[in-house]
Amino acid sequence: MKLVSWNVNGLRACVNKGFNEYFHETAADIFCVQETKLQEGQIDLDHGEAYTQYWNYAVKKGYSGTAVFTKIKPLSVRYGLEEDEEPEGRILTLEFEDFYLVNVYTPNAKRDLSRLPYRLEWEDRFRSYLLELDAKKPVIVCGDLNVAHQEIDLKNAKANLGNSGFTLEERDKMTRLLEAGFIDTFRHLYPDRTDVYSWWSYMPKVRERNVGWRIDYFLISSRLASRLLDAQVDCAITGSDHCPVVLTLADSE
Repeated sequence: MKLVSWNVNGLRACVNKGFNEYFHETAADIFCVQETKLQEGQIDLDHGEAYTQYWNYAVKKGYSGTAVFTKIKPLSVRYGLEEDEEPEGRILTLEFEDFYLVNVYTPNAKRDLSRLPYRLEWEDRFRSYLLELDAKKPVIVCGDLNVAHQEIDLKNAKANLGNSGFTLEERDKMTRLLEAGFIDTFRHLYPDRTDVYSWWSYMPKVRERNVGWRIDYFLISSRLASRLLDAQVDCAITGSDHCPVVLTLADSE
């Protein structure tokens, strides 16, 4: 089973920069996107009868939003953490026969860290939510988690220490999530691989010089580890300031 996750930073713009071509090339069983930045009716994506589409739109126009395209019909779909609680369209949960899929766009703490307190409180609720799901069946989490967990996960760790996405507080929340029973699939398979990033600033020459951050993830419940075949970061794919990440799992027995 192949899953793809991509923060497209505006799906309408990304469609004009190769999104559909990449979508069809990967032929994923499940394809998740974050930061769609659109409302219902603002885009018409036809990927054929093979895929069913699910969207969680933000109330604010041109902001946030998530979507999932899946060949496997889910048993149920949940929007947000709680009913009518999450107006930014950040979470889509699809329940399948043997796992939950949670597509997430984690709130940014902002450059001045003004949203850090909200971010940390959100992290605690999100972890509790994942553990609630994990108590029922294994969980696959994907998306832009807006944190570089370890120094190996960004180019200039020392210079960025304390900056949004690399504060000790945000990194600690990621550590606590992993300690609660989840695996960072890429780092699990490639613990020492350097210079692999999923986001680059739009500043000139930054991407060309690969001065990036790995902030897009596939996390899985620890008991899915035996099914983990590969986890990759498609660094060469442009169209957004993020690139896609890919997870390959063995089919369940």
